Amino acid sequence: MDELSIKIQNATMELIMEKGYAFATTKEIAKLAGVNECTIFRKFGEKKEIVLQAMQQKEWHPDLEPEDFMDCQWDLEKDLHTFSKIYMSKVTSRFVRLSIGLRTPELAEYTAAGIMNIPKTFKEGVKQYFDEMIRKGYMDQEKDTEALAMTFLSMNFGFVFLKASFEDRLSLLTQEEYRRVSIAAFVNGIKK
Repeated sequence: MDELSIKIQNATMELIMEKGYAFATTKEIAKLAGVNECTIFRKFGEKKEIVLQAMQQKEWHPDLEPEDFMDCQWDLEKDLHTFSKIYMSKVTSRFVRLSIGLRTPELAEYTAAGIMNIPKTFKEGVKQYFDEMIRKGYMDQEKDTEALAMTFLSMNFGFVFLKASFEDRLSLLTQEEYRRVSIAAFVNGIKK
């Protein structure tokens, strides 16, 4: 990918975070990228194509992978802390604002699967971890691992979403403080 295309993609994604897809015009994109509006159409054809190509770039796509859940100590609190830290390092406030900006009817069919892949990967990784904890005898067998994984995902996403939406106006808790208290409460509720 050439430098000019990257500048256009970055400008587009920044404007989408700030205004949403519909209000990020090609004229504003060109101005922010420092290019002529004709250059945008020559390189990408249309605004949607800029977004789709940008979503493939590491800068605009958290690379949460199933492998992120493989390095376990089989200590519930420590492992959940690690998973949460990985999630919050990759699913940043910036990414949350972008994903909100991308949820528009013009893009939904093209972006929904990519956006959903992140929470799906996290939920599945945590669920598999809980399943293995049960298999190893570290958790009760009657635990609903799907519900527990969704709860843990919701805890992490909720914190990141609220920080993305309100920054420190809602709470001054840091990620570390939030993880320490919320994970301890979560683990206490599901301990064997």
